[in-house]
Amino acid sequence: MRIMAIMTTLLRSEVPGYPCRHGKVRDVYDLGDRLVIVATDRISAFDWVLPTAIPDKGRILTALTLFWLDYLTVTNHLLSTHLADMGPAFADRAFDLAGRTCLVRKASVVPIECVVRGYLAGSGWKEYQQHGTVCGITMPPGLAQSARLVEPIFTPATKEESGHDQNISFAKMADRIGLDLATTLRERSIDLYRRAAALTESRGLILADTKFEWGLLPSGEIILIDEVLTPDSSRFWPADQYREGTNPPSFDKQFVRDWLETTGWDKNSPPPPLPGEVVERTAAKYREAYQRLTGKNL
Repeated sequence: MRIMAIMTTLLRSEVPGYPCRHGKVRDVYDLGDRLVIVATDRISAFDWVLPTAIPDKGRILTALTLFWLDYLTVTNHLLSTHLADMGPAFADRAFDLAGRTCLVRKASVVPIECVVRGYLAGSGWKEYQQHGTVCGITMPPGLAQSARLVEPIFTPATKEESGHDQNISFAKMADRIGLDLATTLRERSIDLYRRAAALTESRGLILADTKFEWGLLPSGEIILIDEVLTPDSSRFWPADQYREGTNPPSFDKQFVRDWLETTGWDKNSPPPPLPGEVVERTAAKYREAYQRLTGKNL
């Protein structure tokens, strides 16, 4: 099993003949009026892409996104997952690309991360401790870490090319993209969160928060783009380990962050490779998230 995992790990895709942008995790090929998105097995931490891949991570992210798009039935960018529809250059690389590659509609990306929070965690908890607010929204006094909010809140953030995305108020979002579009994206994002949270609850998980990305077609139609409700874009907690006032374990790359903190790495120079144990434990967390959410094995 371990040999197979190593054989199917993809750190970087190479498909000649098309312009490509290599992001932290995804390689995006420009086909003119369409894009091909390849979810690699790269993993990032502290704004650095690490030199070690996590087996099956890209396939899990892709499979989870497909699961949620099917469940949520929201207008989105997906056209096909068949490599043959993308052209011979992609079909010829099926061993590397199968299960991690999507053909999508090209859209103008709305430059805002549409974050929805149902619990007080992460940067929201930090801001609340200092100011009693989350992205400028005044919250009730006396809330504990990881407290469930009475209603989900919409807390947008800027999309930064490098470094951390920056939380902003809804008013600043509206200034950037217009009040009508901002209001629509807030409503749609909260609706998706509510529906997804209901499903995760039925699977013994808590969806603490998540982020959505949206795009605009030339017609002006709004579509959901990028990954959807994966451990890379969402904070999932096991319901049986949730305790208000604590920081519950999440289905993400926490093992990677914890190990890096022990290495003496200065976070300003290239990060060290990950040891096998950390890779295996992280891969197991991603697989467990997929199994618990979908009820299936990858």
